[in-house]
Amino acid sequence: MDPITGLTRGGSAWTPTFLVDLNQKTCIGCGRCYKVCPRDVFDLIEREADDDAYDDEDEDNNMVMSIANALDCIGCGSCARVCPKQCHTHQSLPLVA
Repeated sequence: MDPITGLTRGGSAWTPTFLVDLNQKTCIGCGRCYKVCPRDVFDLIEREADDDAYDDEDEDNNMVMSIANALDCIGCGSCARVCPKQCHTHQSLPLVA
């Protein structure tokens, strides 16, 4: 199946890559992706207690980003460009009729 494609304002073909996963183990909860996303795809939540990567006493690392509305992603890739830990996974998706 052909991927979703569009045109830029200048007429060039463009294939958006949509958010399909967010690695919460590497996420530092900085909120950069949340702030730059034009569609409210993300939500900041408390890190799960069973995550051994972080100490419960470390208040700076008890929040993590999650995907709240994946279907609202427009494929702009802004979140991936601002993430200091490369937590986001994007891919092109097929056009569904």
